[in-house]
Amino acid sequence: MEKRGCGMLLPVASLPSKYGIGAFSKEAYEFVDKLVKAGQQYWQILPLGPTGYGDSPYQAFGAFAGNPYFIDLEQLIEAGLLTEEECQMVDFGSDDRDIDYGKIYENRFPLLKKAFLRWEEQQKKAGLDEKEIRKYLKKQLRAETRDYCFYMALKNQFGGKSFSEWDKDIRTREDDALKHYKKELGEEIAFYEFQQMIFEKQWKALKTYANERGIRIIGDIPIYVASDSADSWAHPELFQFDEDCRPTAVAGCPPDAFSATGQLWGNPLYRWDYHKKTGYSWWMDRMEYSFELYDVVRVDHFRGFDAYYSIPAGSKTAEFGHWEDGPGYDLFKKMKERFGTLDIIAEDLGFLTPSVFKLVEKTGFPGMKVLEFAFDGGPGNQYLPHHYEKNCVVYTGTHDNMTLQGWYHELNPETKKFAVNYLGNERIPQGEIHWDYIRLALASTARLAVIPVQDYLGLGNRARINEPSTLGKNWRWRMKTGDLTEEILERCRQMAEQYSRVPEDKQEDEPEKDLEKM
Repeated sequence: MEKRGCGMLLPVASLPSKYGIGAFSKEAYEFVDKLVKAGQQYWQILPLGPTGYGDSPYQAFGAFAGNPYFIDLEQLIEAGLLTEEECQMVDFGSDDRDIDYGKIYENRFPLLKKAFLRWEEQQKKAGLDEKEIRKYLKKQLRAETRDYCFYMALKNQFGGKSFSEWDKDIRTREDDALKHYKKELGEEIAFYEFQQMIFEKQWKALKTYANERGIRIIGDIPIYVASDSADSWAHPELFQFDEDCRPTAVAGCPPDAFSATGQLWGNPLYRWDYHKKTGYSWWMDRMEYSFELYDVVRVDHFRGFDAYYSIPAGSKTAEFGHWEDGPGYDLFKKMKERFGTLDIIAEDLGFLTPSVFKLVEKTGFPGMKVLEFAFDGGPGNQYLPHHYEKNCVVYTGTHDNMTLQGWYHELNPETKKFAVNYLGNERIPQGEIHWDYIRLALASTARLAVIPVQDYLGLGNRARINEPSTLGKNWRWRMKTGDLTEEILERCRQMAEQYSRVPEDKQEDEPEKDLEKM
């Protein structure tokens, strides 16, 4: 991120599509085209991992796997693996603004299983036997991704339960149990390997299309993995587990003004001393995989590398935890030795100590500024643009925040008065107010400005992506095909040009897309 630029934040799941949830479909390619028209250079998509309970992309079943929900069914139809009638007969939900995860979960996998079985038949007709097919699938994937496939097959075998509730022999990865289940579940493992192969192929084609048109992908990785994950099960030595593979301490945040009992996340904590002894090899693999998926990686909860909050396992709240030292700069020094300069964004929000600021500064990674945090506390508030250094990324809001319109509507009178005085926009109609804050972000000295699509659309809080610490209503919003009008795209471009966020050599005319068939 050497030059000034701008981008839009829209999760893949929020794209329009025919089958209930955003995917690597023609609508994704069309969105890339719209980004180009709007003078953007970045698309932030959030994590691509397979979601579980709560539907959060930040609690994935595997850090080295992709979400099979994003597989484009239309491409499977073109490849002769599904029929259009089979896809149209399935109920994926009737609301094109809302993702019905229950229906997606129940109905997407049976379709993918049909595609897998037909793909197997295609390979057999081409002369491959079952052993050769399995060998071919394994060659397409990383070892860690294959761990995920084995894990999911085991989850299905044990009724969807987390590995902490499996039989002890397979929970603790005894050799005989591993051999037994690999043989018994071979077909199911192959089904998940097929999903990951298709996911990677389709995503690579979409990312290549975006990159060729000057759009770079910003992806997210959470600092922690989920307790119910292939990572926790396959590598218990990396985490603070006892001999029975159960956590001795878990992650969270201490009590504060927003939560009297703190936040109990429940993620397993790392054994940082062990990671250091291995040269942080697992983290090197994780970053390598992440940069295969994304051009820029935003690391969630960056402060956890400086110090992390440890809560005794079994606690009902986060009240009785304590802080422990993280790996600090040593981890990023090893990354630099391995990879050279990495395009990482440090999510440095929340309560920060001087040592966290020092770590971010030492890494050289840009931190984050959020305008919705800027207008309480007076002119000294660090999120006000007149305090920004160039090496930062400004957002109007993130996936965890209200939309601009929703936020402005709920401001208390004192904060709203300060915001109005700061922008000098007392005469701007409520319905146009979001453009003022977008302008403020783009005009700032921040090297990169990222605006959620909902803010460009001027939508209220019904379009909010996530409300932390709540369940059942998050990660569900979807954009409609006609939402980003030509008028909005032109306004985006004009504003981007006005604040020098469009490269001078950027061409108006882009090459026509050629959707690669499978």
